[in-house]
Formats: sequence, structure tokens, C-alpha cells
Amino acid sequence: MATGTSRAADSFAYSEATIAQLRQQMTVGRLSARALVVAYQQRIEAIDRAGPKLNSVIELNPDASRIAGELDRERKAGHARGPLHGIPVLLKDNIATADRMQTTAGSLALVGAKAPRDAAIVTRLRAAGVVILGKTNLSEWANFRSTRSTSGWSGRGGLTRNPYALDRNTSGSSSGSAAAVAANLAAAAIGTETDGSIVSPASRNGVVGVKPTVGLVSRDGIVPIAHSQDTAGPMSRTVADAAALLSVIAGPDTRDAATRDAKTQVDYTQLLDTDGLRGARIGVARTYVVSNDRVRQQFSEAVDLMKSRGAQIIDPVDLPPRSTYGEFELEVLLHEFKSGINAYLAEFAQGAPIKSLAELIEFNERHRAREMTHFGQELLTMAESRGGLDSAVYREALAKATKAAREDGIDKAISEHRLDALIAPSGGPAWLTDLINGDFSTGGFSSMAAVAGYPHITVPMGTLSGLPVGLSIVASAWSEPMLLKLAYAYEQATLHRRPPAFARSAVIA
Repeated sequence: MATGTSRAADSFAYSEATIAQLRQQMTVGRLSARALVVAYQQRIEAIDRAGPKLNSVIELNPDASRIAGELDRERKAGHARGPLHGIPVLLKDNIATADRMQTTAGSLALVGAKAPRDAAIVTRLRAAGVVILGKTNLSEWANFRSTRSTSGWSGRGGLTRNPYALDRNTSGSSSGSAAAVAANLAAAAIGTETDGSIVSPASRNGVVGVKPTVGLVSRDGIVPIAHSQDTAGPMSRTVADAAALLSVIAGPDTRDAATRDAKTQVDYTQLLDTDGLRGARIGVARTYVVSNDRVRQQFSEAVDLMKSRGAQIIDPVDLPPRSTYGEFELEVLLHEFKSGINAYLAEFAQGAPIKSLAELIEFNERHRAREMTHFGQELLTMAESRGGLDSAVYREALAKATKAAREDGIDKAISEHRLDALIAPSGGPAWLTDLINGDFSTGGFSSMAAVAGYPHITVPMGTLSGLPVGLSIVASAWSEPMLLKLAYAYEQATLHRRPPAFARSAVIA
């Protein structure tokens, strides 16, 4: 149940429209890309800027309408670039675009910087006919700034609100991408993840999130945290839409060596199967089942549903707890951030007032009144104090973290039990936003797949007092086809996705 709902959501012509539905309308001439862009821009004005004031879109693309018009002319001339031709998509504001938009990671320190070229995935999206509608707000620096941060807040963008209850947190760091997709402000969005930054906000905003295998999607031109864990991925209202986006952004890129094993031109939408659970061997990761009794009950119902659809459930399947690798993961992130951010700034932050991590720390201190009103920059200073990637501390931490997550974790469980995938709740429902004390975790299953660099998909599992919760499906490297098939079968059997009511707060029922 929810209170204080907005009627704006009820009248929107394209509420809950899928990419396939929008494409069909454009194909038969009932809808133009330009008209769709204008509709989403008006929706953003009504929902994001006014009305509930979600504050999820940090910047609109001033050329979106013109680009859409050009794509309309291409279609009328008999040339459609593919299934995403004319589809408006939002990008997280840590993905570089060489246009009139900025790429700031939410930081005032990058305001005014001009990217010399598009990120690799942006090049792929534009070539596929996607209209880049704008950039989304995020937890500043992808939530790698403070040990006591509030997700969804950035110095440039302010605080993003959860559309299901405005006083609840979006989680992060892909906060704006998740909230905007949930609120029907675009057809879909692209987020990024190092550990939980796609799947956590997706689950708490009632949408689908795909964190691909590290190396399936190029990280070129994306503000980094850690090259061993970073990846971009789709965020959408349906699994089919996520599959359509992944089909476009996935593939090898000469600028990202990790993508050398990525397959080219895979149409993930062709692998979706409503009967995809039948015969699948699925392990229940009890170690990561959250403590909330109502979420546990919903998860039990999800397991029962999978059984009824022909899945073989192995319960429990033991996995190492996060304590076995969490300390090592942080050390890896600190070392890799220092190296990665300095390289990114050198190439992509032309015209910015900073050129290094050290200068970023100094900038934040000088602009403390705007940048550090709510929390500090402990992680940045810790990273600056670390050595290089040749240090023994880094090499040992990386080896221990990956061994715990891979050989002793996901790979071992998959092999021993001959599993297709592992499942657990993605986490608890959204917590109350608290700019004084910072985030309050309600649990999650993101870290093991993140540290391993393995794929992870979250799909809506239901709601608790009107707040969404998600089901996580995880497997070994390059398992995206299986995960999408399982997620699609579960989604189609349950149809748990519900649009938000823009409540002021959740009703505790």
C-alpha cells in the first residue's frame, strides 16, 4: 500500500511500454522517434523536475530531438539500423559522450570537462540507432568516495529519490538509472557496477538489472573504480528489454583488453524461453538469504515457483561468507582506483580543474561547503595513500579475493552440484534515506559475483509494503544466455513488476 500517489503516472501514453512495443509502433508509422523523445522529455519535466521531483536525470541531451528526427528520416527512407532504432535510452553520468552533455560522475570537479570521444558502448548504441536521451544522477564517483555515504547523492546532481516511496533510498550507485526506468522516464538505461551498483538499485526500484561478466562489455570511456570488477550493463523494466540492450553493447573492443574473449553479434533476445526453468539445476545460496522474514517468505515462494516450472532445486548450497574476501576486495579497489582514475582524467577530463586523484582530493577540500556537506572522502584519501599495481599488498589481495569468490566460491558450488545457476534475494527493501548517518544496508548478494567478475541478474520478486525486492541469479563467467533464460522464465511466470505510485512514504502493513 502507498499514500500520496501522483496521477501523472496514470495518464502517460507510454507507461510500461517495452522496446518491442515501441519498435512495432514506429514500424507501422503510428509513432515517430521524435514524438517519443518529446513525450519522455515532458514526462521528465513532470515527474523528475516537478511533481514527485525524483531528481534522477542530471542532464538532458539538447540534441536528442534533432537526432530522433534524423533517425525518423532514415526509417522513412527504408533503413532501420536494428531493433533499437529510435529508442530513447538514458546513460549514467560516468559514461563519456563527445557531445554537448557533460560526463562528471556527479562531481563538481568534472563540471566543464569535455570528453574527446564517445565511450565504446556509446559508439555501439549510436550505431544501433539509439537516441541518447540524457544522463542520470548517481552516487558520486560511483559511491567510491566515503565509508559513510548516502546512495543517490552527488555534489552536482543532489539526491535522487525512490519513486516507490520518496523518503526511501534508491541504493546505488546507478541510482538515477534505476529510478528513471522505474518511473518510465525512458525506454531503458545503462548503469555501471563494481559491486552492487546495478543490481542493488535495480532490485530496490523494481526493475531488471544485468551485471555482465567483466570483459563482455567494454569499459573504455567509463569513469573507473577497479578494472578487475568494473562493467556497464542494462537496466530496464523487462528481461527482454535488457537482453536487447545487452545484444548491442556487448562485444570485443581493442581499447579494453578484458573483452578479447567476448563473442560478437549475439542476439540475446533469441535465447529467451518462457519454459526456460524446466530441467535447470538451481542452487539456493542460503549464506546470502537476508534476515528479513517477509523477504525470506517471498524468496521461498520464488523457489517453489521454480520447482513448479520444472527446475531442480538444490538447497542449501554453501558459499563462503563475505568476510572471507571483503577486506581483500577493498584493498584491490583502493589500488586499482588510484591507477585507473588518473589514467581516465588524463584522457577524458580535458578542461577539468583536476588532473589527478591528489588534485581531486584538494578540490573537494576547497569546495567542502558544496561537496562534503553530508559525508567526506575517506576512500579517496585511502586510495591516494596506496602504492602501484606492482605492490605485493595489491597482488596478494587480488589473488586472495578472486580465489575466495571464484575457485572456493561460485565455481566450486557450480561444479560440485552441477548447477546452472545460484539464487538468493537481491537484498531487502529500500531503507529510509539518512543524510546524517548514511546508508543502512538491508543485505544483498552482489559481492561474490562482483569480486569474481561473474554475471549477475536481478528481476522483480514482489513488494514489501509497496517497496520492491528482487531475485538474484548468478553463475560462472560468460553465463549470460543461461541467466537471461532463467530470469525471463521466472519473470513471465510471475509478472511481479509494478509501476511506482510516487508515495511520500511506505505504509507499514
